[in-house]
Amino acid sequence: MRDSAGRIIYIGKAKELRVRVGSYFRSVEKHDDKTWRMVSLANDFDSIVTASEFEALVLEASMIKQHRPKYNILLKDDKGYHYIRIGGGDWPRITLEKQRIPDGADEPGARWLGPYTSSFLLRQTVEEVNSSFALPVCRRRFPQEIGKDRPCLNFHIKQCMGVCSGRVGQDEYMEIIREAARFITEGRQTSIDRLTEMMQEASEALDFERAARLRDRIKAIRHRMQRQNVVFNRAENQDVIGLAQSPDEACISLLKFREQKLVDKQDHMIGNIANINNLAAARSAFIVSYYNSGQEIPKRISIDGECDDRELVERFLTEKAGKKVSILIPERGERLKLVDMARQNAAQTLSQLSQATGGRTGKELAALDELARLLNLPAPPRYIELYDISNMGEDTAVGAMAVFENARPLKSAYRKFNIKTVTGTDDYASMREVISRRLSRYKENDESFGRLPDLILLDGGRGHVSAVQPILDEMGLSIPLYGLVKDKKHRTRAVATDGGEISITATRSAFTLLSKMQDEVHRFAITMMQKKHKKSAFESALTKIPGIGEKRMRLLLTHFRTQAALKAASEDELAAVAGMTRPAARSLHEFLDG
Repeated sequence: MRDSAGRIIYIGKAKELRVRVGSYFRSVEKHDDKTWRMVSLANDFDSIVTASEFEALVLEASMIKQHRPKYNILLKDDKGYHYIRIGGGDWPRITLEKQRIPDGADEPGARWLGPYTSSFLLRQTVEEVNSSFALPVCRRRFPQEIGKDRPCLNFHIKQCMGVCSGRVGQDEYMEIIREAARFITEGRQTSIDRLTEMMQEASEALDFERAARLRDRIKAIRHRMQRQNVVFNRAENQDVIGLAQSPDEACISLLKFREQKLVDKQDHMIGNIANINNLAAARSAFIVSYYNSGQEIPKRISIDGECDDRELVERFLTEKAGKKVSILIPERGERLKLVDMARQNAAQTLSQLSQATGGRTGKELAALDELARLLNLPAPPRYIELYDISNMGEDTAVGAMAVFENARPLKSAYRKFNIKTVTGTDDYASMREVISRRLSRYKENDESFGRLPDLILLDGGRGHVSAVQPILDEMGLSIPLYGLVKDKKHRTRAVATDGGEISITATRSAFTLLSKMQDEVHRFAITMMQKKHKKSAFESALTKIPGIGEKRMRLLLTHFRTQAALKAASEDELAAVAGMTRPAARSLHEFLDG
């Protein structure tokens, strides 16, 4: 697709080009903002016919790499460049920095290593060198604060040499910093060999105290190496890809495992994926684009869901790598845990970087993303309404509406419905009344019900969903509708549709969120029912007072509005209410005062 200036704005492939292109111009109102904008800018088309689907895939990848069209999925690494800074002065620190201080603005003698693209590896390196060489990482200033306070916890757990205690001289400290710098630039083994040689020299010179410190430093480095030796037993050489999305953004996290160790993590923001069916296309586009940019291609790539043209993509990678490459979707065991870990990392990155998350945590984003996948929703639901019916007899039935926005309760949007048209304890009819009244208020432009939910959840099973779905159909509203089913111990166990049930026990994040939601709407319904029951009992007690009947009771409650205001009224205030008499006011005041 080209815009009016002839610039390429989108490149795609299809078996049937007419169908694919036509889909962009049908039902335009259903497009997400990005697709709608692309269609509005499209002014012309070019097409290239290839001999096979594989050739089309290769050509598409090549042209996207060359032209980088605005509306294709383009990889945006969230990290940028990072540096290791070895400070100047007499007591330098080793730190990870995201930006380099301009020359002349930094302190004299400071040394910068980098730039590096992997913040994950760099953070590991800085943590390892500071731990192995027991370097200070606190905010104390040296030499100003040496000997002025007790050493912190790091010193007592042997994670810091204790410069603040005055036990380490400046010459010895600088020697350790120089050795730590060699550790970073030359590697662990070289550093161990050098420290071992220094330890032997100190021992031969009968400087046993220094030899012991060097011995402890070698042990610390080897201990760190052993801790990192095995991360996952089944994590053979592979890349693991997980995708998470918020309503306005999506992120792919790629974990690199080599020799059973996690050696790198990369996060890529890929823009908005408004349609759940585009997830497979997004994975395919990412894999082709990422590995076509010169990245190392492992024999195995594990992904967290379907990938468009998987066989073609495998062939593309196999020919590019010169070895057999497989794309697999783990379904159980430790390999599935690796995929889940990648998806959790993507969700965490979204929560930190996306401005559209509403302050949600990575766990909340992961739960919403998992819920969208479970229910096949177009995008993670931002605004969810939950309904429950509670009653204690025919006269105290209430419907409760709880609302969750961005995976958190939005209590200002909670609503209570007194059941008006249903006689007896008919939960289905009561639920129909509540949903019908709520949606009718929306149709009537009632401001308190002016927003439609992305998802409706009912406290109940398949029968509740079947009872309510016709109301949505009659009103022409396409809102996903599901029920929440509990087990015999009143724990959420499944999501009900009008055709069956979807188990949620295997989806930990979604299970936790749905359980929290069902418990909250049930709590709200019970609270509303109890308040109504207490009010009904209070009103019944009023009508038994001499001189107070049904009519005067209604007049009193209308005048004072709340039970608290009625109880606080004086005898004169009660008598002043229209329709009241002094004897009736006195009897009522004595009752309320007692």
